[in-house]
Amino acid sequence: QVQLVESGGGLVQPGGSLRLSCVASGSIFRLYEMGWYRQAPGKQRELVARITSDGSTNYGDSVKGRFTISRDNGKNTVYLQMNSLNADDTAVYSCYIDLGIWSWGQGTQVTVSS
Repeated sequence: QVQLVESGGGLVQPGGSLRLSCVASGSIFRLYEMGWYRQAPGKQRELVARITSDGSTNYGDSVKGRFTISRDNGKNTVYLQMNSLNADDTAVYSCYIDLGIWSWGQGTQVTVSS
């Protein structure tokens, strides 16, 4: 079973940046798609970004041009660089790995507020 551990969330002012990290256990990391979803209170969970095993990326419309997803297969880690943050980005961010069955991390809170 793969375990995912996220870090990097916190409180940031509007216009600021954060970088989230998600570390996966096991040696199979490089073979699978990984990504990030987020869920704000009272809202549906939405895709933030995904990255395939060959590095192809896909973003949710609300974050295009501001967020960048990347992966370091040597470190079993996927990153989410978030720039130009605004209040609408406030949510719990969770990473996943698609092994055919999805595994999820515990989530990390991102709060954008002045």
